[in-house]
Amino acid sequence: MRYSALSLLTQALRGHKGWTPVWRDPAPKAEYDVVIIGGGGHGLATAHYLASRHGITKIAVLEKGYLGSGNVGRNTTIIRSNYLLPGNTPFYELSMKLWEGLEQDLNYNAMVSQRGVLNLYHSDAQRDAFARRGNAMRLAGVDAELLDREQVRAMAPFFDYDNARFPIQGGLLQKRGGTARHDAVAWGYARAADSRGVDLIQNCEVTGFTMVDGRAVGVETSRGPIRAKKIAMAVAGNSSRVAAMAGMRLPIESHVLQAFVSEGLKPMIDGVVTFGAGHFYVSQSDKGGLVFGGDIDGYNSYAQRGNLPVIEDVMESAMALWPGLGRVRMLRHWGGIMDMSMDGSPIIDRAPVEGLYLNAGWCYGGFKATPASGFCFAHLIATGEPHPVAAAYRLDRFASGRLIDEKGVGAQPNLH
Repeated sequence: MRYSALSLLTQALRGHKGWTPVWRDPAPKAEYDVVIIGGGGHGLATAHYLASRHGITKIAVLEKGYLGSGNVGRNTTIIRSNYLLPGNTPFYELSMKLWEGLEQDLNYNAMVSQRGVLNLYHSDAQRDAFARRGNAMRLAGVDAELLDREQVRAMAPFFDYDNARFPIQGGLLQKRGGTARHDAVAWGYARAADSRGVDLIQNCEVTGFTMVDGRAVGVETSRGPIRAKKIAMAVAGNSSRVAAMAGMRLPIESHVLQAFVSEGLKPMIDGVVTFGAGHFYVSQSDKGGLVFGGDIDGYNSYAQRGNLPVIEDVMESAMALWPGLGRVRMLRHWGGIMDMSMDGSPIIDRAPVEGLYLNAGWCYGGFKATPASGFCFAHLIATGEPHPVAAAYRLDRFASGRLIDEKGVGAQPNLH
């Protein structure tokens, strides 16, 4: 079924009794051309682009829970391409361009809203750093605008400009950035992949790999063995655990990243704002809740929940930036499992095990990268060669020293 204003009107007149399921619930087949482990945003996007761009449709996406139960449904929904380094800028700009045409491509309302992303700065040195990043963005064809304090005040007069511990001096604005509805992104990619014949298999946990002469030729699952010509991993914070089943040890640590939602409020803040004096970012959802995020929990964990110190830190940053939030009640918080790489940048590459492909190490950037990640991973799987904009995301860069350290804090995952 194709969604349109006409189909909506027709179904309304018929009492909405003619809607069809968004995707099938097939039983797993014995063999596929490609098996994708992970039914989140990156795995589903990879399946969609393999089918739509490369004509490969004999694909199974295996998800141990329900589709979208991992990080794609556990984030703060921000999309942006305001990166500094050459290895990252073209990749995330491709992702932004794919976001801009995503709803037409998928025939699904992913609620992509280019409301702008504003990074605040609070010192001369930080202004210089943001000016450098903005110049690098513009040289790469990405929109960027450096604002002074009065320009920021005109956009967001409710912040603390004069009496704060960290007075706001200005900000770097990317107007094309914004937000998207995280669940709808997963559902849209799932529906689009299913419509091209991809089998989306839920409640199917991978428990091991079938190896022949050192090559991965299939997976063992909770629903039986499945053979495959190619196997792709896109399991985010579980990358290390799944890779260990194939005898690999990845340069990744898993950490919890918490997110928070307040009670519903009238429209207050148009875009996404990040606090330059602490790791804090805020936007407002279409339901009215303020969506907050901050630092990862500093310890390694596979739990989808966080602890109190980070909650306190995020709320302290919120109050430092926006004292008016002091009387707002928090509704809920949750955690996603981040696959933190050694340089804070991702990996899209062939694995050392023949027949196995790796998509991991997304750190904080996984959601915004969803379209380009799937697009480039599909290109790698289909052609055997990396996509040009993802060529720097090789696994062996950690051994060769070609790191992409966007944050500049060294090879320590919990600092990225």
